[in-house]
Amino acid sequence: MKKWFGPTPPAPPSPKLLQKEWRKTPQLEKDDYLQYLLDYQPDRKDVEHIRILLHGPCDAGKSSFINSVETTLRGRMTGQALASVGQNSFTTQYRTHKIQKTKPGSFYPFVFNDIMGLEQDEGFVWDRDFHKSIGICVDDIKMAMEGHVKDGYVFNPLSRFTSADQFYNDSPTVNDQTHVLVCVVSGSTVNLMSDEVMKKMRDVRLAARDLGIPQMAILTKIDEACAEVQSDLQVVYRSKFVQKQMQILSEALGVPLNCIFPVKNYHCEIDRDNDIEKLILMALKQMIDFGEDFVNNFVKTCKSE
Repeated sequence: MKKWFGPTPPAPPSPKLLQKEWRKTPQLEKDDYLQYLLDYQPDRKDVEHIRILLHGPCDAGKSSFINSVETTLRGRMTGQALASVGQNSFTTQYRTHKIQKTKPGSFYPFVFNDIMGLEQDEGFVWDRDFHKSIGICVDDIKMAMEGHVKDGYVFNPLSRFTSADQFYNDSPTVNDQTHVLVCVVSGSTVNLMSDEVMKKMRDVRLAARDLGIPQMAILTKIDEACAEVQSDLQVVYRSKFVQKQMQILSEALGVPLNCIFPVKNYHCEIDRDNDIEKLILMALKQMIDFGEDFVNNFVKTCKSE
């Protein structure tokens, strides 16, 4: 008998992009964000700037994010925050990064602090030629959030920062303290991070909570994590993979999904890109808004006491 029907064909693969964006984004153009940031000034006269502290695993893109923000705001490629590619932390010194406006000596009223990355162990790994630092102490991050760490302090994974250090600030003001804590995690490795690193990030988050500091997270390297996003950055909010990575990060750290922003830092580009910058600006505006709320609350609380 003639066989009319063959085996059932396999189901087609599930599309990697959704038909509609899973997050509704503000209907603002890049120039709208730029003007907002150019005009921004803290409401309180005694607050000089919003201080944004970046933390997270090594090689997540903390320094690159600062450079990407500066590139976006200054309209040219910059590299103020030294960045590197590798598994160990490149940033060792506590430093405040300011971003210059159009006129020399005029700066945006928000600053960044980029600190040594969190790693699985604290201390040094030795080899035949040299040693490599492998992570900051969580307690040092807590001291930085409280405003006790002065610019220029060099983090030492073998020795915790104490009040006896010459870089200890014994009377921090509202301008020294962290106003927004931002966790920076690579979108290509968020599901591969060790339990120990995740625990350290949660510990930092709990310390920020106790200080009343608002928290956010940015998911970097989304182009490396998703081929569709690499081809077209505008489909980021249609990517199932990016959405899944954000959900993993949210569940692991307890950061609400609406406080997590996917971004792509400038990396191999030598010219500016409108799609990169719009995602950067969207995240930056949220940081400023969160910081503004915090300093207003902080000053009112201090006065009421």
